[in-house]
Amino acid sequence: MKVIALNGSPKKEGNTYHAIKMVADELEKEGVEVEIIHVGNKLIRGCTACDQCAKNKNEKCILSGDEVNEWIQKVKDAEGIIIGSPVHFSSMGATLKAFLDRAFYVSSVNNGLFRHKVGASVVAVRRSGGVPTFEQLNNYINYAEMLMPASNYWNVIHGAKPGEALKDEEGTQIMSLLGKNMAWLMKLVENGKGSVKEPERVGKTFTNFIR
Repeated sequence: MKVIALNGSPKKEGNTYHAIKMVADELEKEGVEVEIIHVGNKLIRGCTACDQCAKNKNEKCILSGDEVNEWIQKVKDAEGIIIGSPVHFSSMGATLKAFLDRAFYVSSVNNGLFRHKVGASVVAVRRSGGVPTFEQLNNYINYAEMLMPASNYWNVIHGAKPGEALKDEEGTQIMSLLGKNMAWLMKLVENGKGSVKEPERVGKTFTNFIR
């Protein structure tokens, strides 16, 4: 089994990386391979709402010049995903959001590429805004019908300078426990294949409030 971890921080080995690594360490102890992709330092355009991915049905965003389509396929081929972000003005990093908007929309209009994978979010923050950012990341996981493991608190760790998060005793416990629970959930899903019937995917019903 494999997990793709998305590091949404501009810093390659900042506190977001350390949060992801704590979860990854527990997964690897259980035999789960983890690949960390550094998203936050890339130049990634946001979704332009062209809807070509829905028309083409080729599992690709029509925008070129970045690694978004390559990463979409990596997530598709994996059993799990970790989304990690720092906090910028009580929100996720802009580059990460640009990627998630495009990737998760491609997934949704191509028969749910990420559906029923195990997904977890982690956040690194200096002081405030961690929980709002955590909730924003979870919106993608929920929308994609992914399965979400929990820890014993919100998945937020604190630190300012790179590496300071390692001194957050409660935060490090949260990340460690999250990794253990994620590995367990992934094994449940894997062992249930063929013996527990998977719910059929239903077409999305769209409504609005203007008639």
